[in-house]
Amino acid sequence: MILSRRKVRIETERLTLRPPLHGDFRDWAALRAESAEFLTRWEPAWATDHLSRKSFTNRVYWAQRSITNGTAVPLFLFRRSDQALLGAITLDNIRRGPSQAGTLGYWIGEPFARQGYMREALEAVVHHAFVQMDLSRLEAACLPENVASRGVLEKSGFKYEGVAQSYLQIDGRWRTHVLYAALRMDRRGRTDVG
Repeated sequence: MILSRRKVRIETERLTLRPPLHGDFRDWAALRAESAEFLTRWEPAWATDHLSRKSFTNRVYWAQRSITNGTAVPLFLFRRSDQALLGAITLDNIRRGPSQAGTLGYWIGEPFARQGYMREALEAVVHHAFVQMDLSRLEAACLPENVASRGVLEKSGFKYEGVAQSYLQIDGRWRTHVLYAALRMDRRGRTDVG
């Protein structure tokens, strides 16, 4: 694992996680286009220029600034065996001070879904966030009917915490989400009362 304030690279058994680079555009645009029907029911509506080079260039610059500023860690998932781009995971909304928390969001291309890649990436990012970044709490939200996303969160140690009404606009509509969280040292249900 290579870590610094400006450079993040995480290696797992099957994956390399690293920030997006300008040279990733064609693979990213092709995977997003190929997986559009699979992804759009779970994501905010895509802008008309979502798959454009200009939009991707802005995404790369945002990723670089976010990592440098410590506000987010956007990472692409690459399969180590052939360097295929599989999807992305972002640790965003990083809050320091008393909360030491962040929010996770992720997507995987349809050809690579249900093969354990996102669970592997999620567990690696959680470890990185807790051990290298000293965060204490990670949050994630998904649509209640997104069984695959709920499953990967639960298998990765996230616990259901509740419901957020009209949490995000997904595919053009305000949608209620279920909320999950992982704690560095899970204290839920424990008290110091003797």
